[in-house]
Amino acid sequence: MRPPHPPEPERAAEVRRRFAEEARSERPDLAVLCLLVGAAADGTLDETGMDEAQIELDRLAGQLPFRPGGPRSWATALAELLGGRCGFRGSPGDYQRLGSSLLHQVLRRRRGLPILLSVVWMEVARRAGAPVYGVALPGHFVVGFGPTEQQVLADPFDGGRVLSGSDAELLVAGATGAPIDPSMLAPADPLDVVLRILNNIRAWAAARPERSDVALWAVELSLLLPSHPARLRYERAQLLVQRGDFLGGAVELDAYAEMIAAVDVAVAERVRGQARAARARLN
Repeated sequence: MRPPHPPEPERAAEVRRRFAEEARSERPDLAVLCLLVGAAADGTLDETGMDEAQIELDRLAGQLPFRPGGPRSWATALAELLGGRCGFRGSPGDYQRLGSSLLHQVLRRRRGLPILLSVVWMEVARRAGAPVYGVALPGHFVVGFGPTEQQVLADPFDGGRVLSGSDAELLVAGATGAPIDPSMLAPADPLDVVLRILNNIRAWAAARPERSDVALWAVELSLLLPSHPARLRYERAQLLVQRGDFLGGAVELDAYAEMIAAVDVAVAERVRGQARAARARLN
């Protein structure tokens, strides 16, 4: 199955405008932002398709029992519905698919990366009234239910398996080699979730130089978030040069150099040199 390709320029510009507007709203909607990421990736995802994805999340939420009880009961109910009856889970092969980072395709295939499967869990649970949130463990995203003192963790990538304390410790140790820190169990901000999804997409594209188009729109969406790493400006500039937009890349390189000059003069001068080299390629 071929990876999806971005939409035409006019549609792409509209998607970016709506993404920026939603990201800067008082209460950003995680599902909407994820679907707009999908629309930036997949030119076949139109407004009808986005509505259908929201309807599917509503439908799944309607199949949960009414207020099943405390955090563990909610986690178990989600695992039985989504992981058991519906078959949502992940596998190593899902890391090779761009679609594993796109909510509309994850809903259709019922396969995806840990963070996208966690988005499905969160959005279905939230619609049903569960006390749910994302937990951004290093290297593996999971979901949490209930307040800190009663927190129950579940792993949607493993069909929603409820995690013991030692399970979480092993996940963190496997990713970092260090013990778990209580701060790692804090609820993830929706915009941080979206940035992490876009980081995954950038990593997918970085391993496939022929898909620099994917890397570019993922960086550009990341830059629309209210908070993002400044170095993304430099990454965008490099991508523009790589894709043959030497003037656009040079302008971005100069802007980045100006931004970091107060912090590191040597790096700023090196970036200015890259801008000059990019302009020289115009001749």
